Amino acid sequence: MKSDAIIVGGGAAGLLCAGYAAGRGRSVTVLEKMERPGRKLLITGKGRCNVCNNCTQEEFLAAVRTNSRFLYSAYSAFSAQDVMALFEGLGVPLKTERGNRVFPRSDKSVDIVDALVRFAKENGARFETGSCAELLTGDGRVSGLRTEDGREYRGESVVLATGGASYPRTGSTGDGYELARRAGHTIVPTRPSLIPVVAREGWCRDAMGLSLKNVTLRVIRNSKTKPVFEELGEMLFTHFGVSGPLVLSASAHMDGAPEEYRLEIDLKPGLTMQQLDARLLRDFGENQNRDFINALGALLPRKLIPVVVRLSGIEGGTKVHQVTREQRTRLAGLIKCLTVTPKGFRPIEEAVITAGGVKVSEVSPKTMESKLVQGLYFAGELLDLDAYTGGYNLQIAFSTGYVAAQNI
Repeated sequence: MKSDAIIVGGGAAGLLCAGYAAGRGRSVTVLEKMERPGRKLLITGKGRCNVCNNCTQEEFLAAVRTNSRFLYSAYSAFSAQDVMALFEGLGVPLKTERGNRVFPRSDKSVDIVDALVRFAKENGARFETGSCAELLTGDGRVSGLRTEDGREYRGESVVLATGGASYPRTGSTGDGYELARRAGHTIVPTRPSLIPVVAREGWCRDAMGLSLKNVTLRVIRNSKTKPVFEELGEMLFTHFGVSGPLVLSASAHMDGAPEEYRLEIDLKPGLTMQQLDARLLRDFGENQNRDFINALGALLPRKLIPVVVRLSGIEGGTKVHQVTREQRTRLAGLIKCLTVTPKGFRPIEEAVITAGGVKVSEVSPKTMESKLVQGLYFAGELLDLDAYTGGYNLQIAFSTGYVAAQNI
């Protein structure tokens, strides 16, 4: 079977690349191992799909952790505003939320996936189900590929858009790294990025399921005093530790062993220590004859009260009027700095994205074509590019996919 271009991977980068390449009049075949394309897209943003971040080029590049300069041309060619215009034009109304995060107005990621598949198919792309076993190369160029079941697809261009190694049940199993390596490319060692944190503290399990909003999370290296990360937002307690948007973003700043850091949660970032003490005095004054454990309901989430009481060292049955000033000060300090000690990250399979991948110095930033193998292109998470949460990683997929589409 022969096409002008074969795109390996029907995720965000592959689908957008297919739509634009086919729209240029190229005959395009998309080879996707899963029965349904866009499986990983379906679960992004908790099923809502944070498609991009409505920001400037400078803000976007600042949010890219690794090799941001490589994306200068790609983002110039296909920016967040271009992403938004594409989906609005495909009949998917969008909205911008806190932090300039862009979502479909329906809050349904399936609308984004369906729009991309429709975009590709209506422009003429053909979809085939299968896994690429090897690239067919010779004389310094690619001529097609062979699938695991022995089928051969011939084409002047092959785009590897297979994703990383996170969420393998969606088809993102990391097989593209081996295909690129066999083609002669260097693979920067992969590691999880944007990943939940496993905590030493057993009390996290007691607070399991509790979602905190409008708290500040600080990440501090134990040997330092200045935070490497500090941000206001949302986080979640789980059976293993902590997760949620703040924690995922924080994990990207924890280079090296997670055990070298501590997480500090400010449960009341809008209050100074003095203001919090005044608040405690007021609440205690209204509950002075109650047990201490029953006097915190207006200040803390229900699931966190037993945890804070235990960590404060104040007996839960102590009458509020018996709580000393020193104990109250210690309680306020705990509320302003609830500490979680990391002992590891969750497995790479649970990471939102995979850091590392195809070395970008071996890829043209203006075309996404390999500098080693003519006709071989790369797009998306397979490349050694990663960014913080907020829609930036999908933007990487869309921008690199678009550039590849314009050049295959």
